[in-house]
Amino acid sequence: MEDLYDEFGNYIGGAESEGEASEAGDQAADAYVEEDEAQDEEPTGDQQRMEVDDEGPSNAIILHEDQRYYPTAQQVYGEDVETMVQEEDTQALDQPIIAPVVQKKFTVQEEDLPPVRFSRDFMTDLMNYPEKVRNIALAGHLHHGKTAFMDMLVLETHDIADRLEKKSGKARDEQLRYTDVHVIERERGLSIKAAPMSLVLQSTKGESHLFNIIDTPGHVNFVDEVAASMRLVDGVVLVVDVVEGVQVTTEQVIKHAVLEDLPLTLVINKMDRLILELKLPPKDAYFKLKHVVEEVNTIIENTIPGKGESRRISPEKGNVAFACSTMGWCFTLQSFAKMYEDSYGGINIADFALRLWGDIFFNPRTRKFTRKGLEEAANRSFVHFVLEPIYKLYSHTLSESPEDLKATLAPLGIHLKPSQFKSDAKVLLKLVCEQFFGPANGFVDMVGQHIPAPSDGAKRFAEKFYTGPLDTKTAEAIETCNQDGPLVMHVTKLFPAVDAKSFYALARVLSGTAKAGDQVRVLGEGYTVEDEEDMVTATIAETMIAESRYNVPTSGVPAGSFVLLGGVDNSIVKTATLVALKLAENEDAYIFRPIKHFFESVFKVAVEPINPSELPKMLDGLRKINKSYPLVTTKVEESGEHVVLGTGELYMDCVLYDLRRQYAEMEIKISDPVTRFCETVVETSAIKCYAITPNKKNKITFVAETLDPGIAEDIESGAVNIKDPVRKVGKFFEENYGYDLLASRNIWAFGPDDMGPNILQNDTLPSEVEPKLLKSVRETIRQGFIWATKEGPLCEEPVRNAKFRLTDLSVAPEAIFRGGGQIIPTARRACYSAFLMASPRLLEPLYSASMILPADAVSHAYNVLARRRGHVLQDGPIAGTPLYKVTGLLPVIDSFGFETDLRIHTQGQTTVSLVFDRWSIVPGDPLDKDIKLRPLEQASAQATARDFVLKTRRRKGLPEDVTMDSYLEPETIKSLKESGILDG
Repeated sequence: MEDLYDEFGNYIGGAESEGEASEAGDQAADAYVEEDEAQDEEPTGDQQRMEVDDEGPSNAIILHEDQRYYPTAQQVYGEDVETMVQEEDTQALDQPIIAPVVQKKFTVQEEDLPPVRFSRDFMTDLMNYPEKVRNIALAGHLHHGKTAFMDMLVLETHDIADRLEKKSGKARDEQLRYTDVHVIERERGLSIKAAPMSLVLQSTKGESHLFNIIDTPGHVNFVDEVAASMRLVDGVVLVVDVVEGVQVTTEQVIKHAVLEDLPLTLVINKMDRLILELKLPPKDAYFKLKHVVEEVNTIIENTIPGKGESRRISPEKGNVAFACSTMGWCFTLQSFAKMYEDSYGGINIADFALRLWGDIFFNPRTRKFTRKGLEEAANRSFVHFVLEPIYKLYSHTLSESPEDLKATLAPLGIHLKPSQFKSDAKVLLKLVCEQFFGPANGFVDMVGQHIPAPSDGAKRFAEKFYTGPLDTKTAEAIETCNQDGPLVMHVTKLFPAVDAKSFYALARVLSGTAKAGDQVRVLGEGYTVEDEEDMVTATIAETMIAESRYNVPTSGVPAGSFVLLGGVDNSIVKTATLVALKLAENEDAYIFRPIKHFFESVFKVAVEPINPSELPKMLDGLRKINKSYPLVTTKVEESGEHVVLGTGELYMDCVLYDLRRQYAEMEIKISDPVTRFCETVVETSAIKCYAITPNKKNKITFVAETLDPGIAEDIESGAVNIKDPVRKVGKFFEENYGYDLLASRNIWAFGPDDMGPNILQNDTLPSEVEPKLLKSVRETIRQGFIWATKEGPLCEEPVRNAKFRLTDLSVAPEAIFRGGGQIIPTARRACYSAFLMASPRLLEPLYSASMILPADAVSHAYNVLARRRGHVLQDGPIAGTPLYKVTGLLPVIDSFGFETDLRIHTQGQTTVSLVFDRWSIVPGDPLDKDIKLRPLEQASAQATARDFVLKTRRRKGLPEDVTMDSYLEPETIKSLKESGILDG
């Protein structure tokens, strides 16, 4: 083809036809299109000048500055490489122009599956035999040794001892804390999350069992994690420090387990403290141990009066174990008896174990057991056969020279290397104890005997928590733990992935087999057969066995075990029920009940981003926080502030750390902590309060009064359910609270939800109000009542302990004039006016403060509590120790910094547990306008309620004062002012 341009770039081609000219014009226009789009070919490296158009001749005029001489960096390196051009000196030399991608990790994870002393294939095979599986939760108070006990089991089953031996210096002295995987847990030295772990353990007879264990936190702020874990298991292993005895969390766990009908076993931990710390003689140590066992039994009896004997725990029954987790030993009376049988032979283990506890004495001279220790040489059998050998083992190991110790240990079958005799006392003691006691077979026996297998525990699970009928195929499959039945799982916990961008769901498989790739329906807590809105379909991305620091991928998990599910977390907030897309015989799907927690979230802070443009990022972080912590609540107030509710200071500190660092990665502003309030009434409304609808065609009349003591607690605990048949609800109020038949059967609703502590009661007479019209507006009046009790008139806090009686109703006969738009706000206004005329009061939450401190520091506890409007309920010594326990009540709003304050006054010798206890009326009338509040001055005792109301309204952006005019009808106000009830 001849050249169409001369050396100066002028067109010298032949004459064009009209069609060719227009084509050339089009191409000229195309020349101005972005060259990235126009070019199809990648330029070669030696190409000096880039052509504008490769497809043919063009008469476009190309300006010098428009020409592109070199390819762009993106064209050279490709679309998937980030490229950036920056001027000189715009960045520091140590800051890379393009920062490398950092893989964020917020948890401690194993790089690879650690070696274990059992076959992992054997572990997955054991899942097919539910009778060999045990699902248990380790629970107890803070620092009573639950995580250390887990470490003992981990070291028994995992071959990681050589890794620990390589540690040196301070790291060598630190505990393993294998199940503490979160960054904060490692830094603070306490568990804040429940950690599941599946281990294969052997009994004394050599039988293998699969133990699905959940290690729960002990701090009282994190008992929400304990409640979530206890829902999934078939029994609880209670870990109690032998010195401190039963503490606040221990008490909460015992009560919850007994009420949920969960079997309890007890591990009395830190036995070495009796020897090394308290230095108690063996005879006194026995009484200390007996006291701990009786403390637990007393709480069981107090929880279910008269029925505690059947659930009693005692060492001779085999449901109490004695342990020292730091030294790596644990035994029951039965396993200790077997040690004697192995050494001497010819002993009946069961009979001998029965004689090792209680008032049974052994006389070494006559070699007989007696009920009375009359002889001087006679000693309690537990002291003689169990405690004295342990005491001797400890004293010889710690006091003898290596040569003498070697001679002492040889008859016991304990052989150590010569270098081990020269090791540190703590290490030497651990080596001796491990060889003397062996693995924790006694613990396995205890759990295997006293905690049911999933196949036996599933019936309790279905009866207690399944909301559907129990005569269906699905319910039958759940009760029999059928691996071939329809897939049903219950999720109660969400664990963040390593990068904290998604969550894994911990579920218990109740029926069927969970496999990756299965499609399931995720039913939320609000799902019902009538209202299927809270339901989504999801595909299980992966199924794993949870091992806290690592997860074992598996092809499927059958009914009876725990499974960690990936890919189903999007719509799960707190708990969920996962069912197959289609159940047997097309049965309806039902959910498992939401978790009943020990107490409420009353600690409140408001958060906002420092950079307002990062609000969406913060909202996403709050959503993830809501998933991660079972009892956290996030909501937006009317004023627009984002509020986070938690259980206490440490809880909130961890929540906000996760929000800042893990889920949102941003800086946030946090308000001063405050608390939730509630509103109540203490009298009956002075007058019948009515409200007229805006169209003047309907009139609703209410009277508010206080509820009988105990009703609110019964509603909240589920003792009575508004969804039950009317006769059943009526019978409950008739029998327990003396309601007459008509009143008890006219209870329309509880509010603000189905388990709310307020009652709406219809008190109209059929002769005065036409039943048909009443029925037509019943639902809209109920909605108005729910709205009113959700946000009370004093400061928009929930109403509590109030009963609203509908005494009169005048309704338009035409349906169009009595719609929801007319009735709902009017019913709310009528409730408010009745409420304000019944001596309204403010309720504040109280913490029960439990303090353990030395005797000389007790006076400081009294003083610090008194300064914060608190008071002591009781104090007394802890048996067998130099410590005192002080219990008191403290308003939540005055509790901020209490623990730090008390520790400063007692030189750090106090441990404090604050747990929500009850709601209490704030002193003073919140509507008393005569009270004058001065800024920066503490309000007097009788002005406290007024102070709280005004400050809360100010914070929420509400008008300064509560006015009756907003809710009462003008004629009512006029008559009240004339009669002198209201000020003019």
